[in-house]
Parts: sequence; structure tokens; C-alpha cells
Amino acid sequence: MNKDMHRKNIVLIGMPGAGKSTVGVVLAKIFGYNFIDSDLLIQNQEGDILEHLIEKNGIDGFLAIENQVNRDISGTRLVIATGGSVCYCDEAMKALGVSGIRVYIKTSYASVKKRVGSLSKRGVVIRKGSTLLDLYNERTPLYEKYADLTVDVDGLTIEQAIEKIRQALQKILE
Repeated sequence: MNKDMHRKNIVLIGMPGAGKSTVGVVLAKIFGYNFIDSDLLIQNQEGDILEHLIEKNGIDGFLAIENQVNRDISGTRLVIATGGSVCYCDEAMKALGVSGIRVYIKTSYASVKKRVGSLSKRGVVIRKGSTLLDLYNERTPLYEKYADLTVDVDGLTIEQAIEKIRQALQKILE
């Protein structure tokens, strides 16, 4: 039996703009799983949008909330699209790895830059004075560290990305 069979959830990690939420909804339909966007769980729990939560709590305060929310996700047969900054939450990343297969949706910096738009409006955790490139270079090794599976979707359409991730997961889940 495949060692990953007991880990039923699919956990999507990667940079903002990598397509985690878009891909996640479709993967949930394909595999017959439920879909969870952890950013929405945070917003529901805290009663505000990410951008305001980061302003109100500061980066460290926000990361504490993000860690708690992601750590406490329970259930099986879930596709979980995490926020891009969950890679800073060691406790949450370990818990998500116990219950699921952490899939790093890898994209180039150029693709991320093209897709992201305004960082503040997206509620992206970024320290003052840091650029998107700084963020990309800081987070990439963390995504790689936690990933059980890395799927490079750079240059692919969303449909092609979904199919490539589905094929990679199919080998593990069956």
C-alpha cells in the first residue's frame, strides 16, 4: 500500500498568484473532495479581510492567526488552498503534512509578478521595504522544504496546470 494513502487531503502551497484557489476548486470537483480556502477561514474567524487583519495585528500577529487557523483544519478528502504566507507557520505546515499531501504549485517570479497586481490589496504578508522579488526569494526555499510534491506550472494555462497537478496527484492517491 502507498505510504501516502492515509494522508487524504490535498494541500496547495505556493506564491500569491500561483493559482492555488483556482486550481483547488477544480481539483476538488475532479477528486470528489470538499474545497477549503484557508484565507477565507481566517476572514470568517476574524470578521475582517486579510488586508485589514495584517494592518490591525501586524505581520507577526497575523501569522499567529494564520498558523492557528491552518493548524486547526480538520477533516478528510479536502482540497485546501493555503495563503502564500503559511510557509512561515511551521506548526501549521507540519499539521497540514500529517493530514495531507502538500503540493507546491511552482511558478517563476515573472509569472507571479504578472499575476499578483497590488500586494497590499491582496492581503500579502510582506515586510516594509521588501519587494515582490525579495518575497519570492525568501519563500521559495520554504515551499520546497515543506512540499511533498512539487509541480512546475510555469507558462501553462490554468487548464494545463490543473491537468499536470491532477496527473501528479493521481499517481500518489491511487
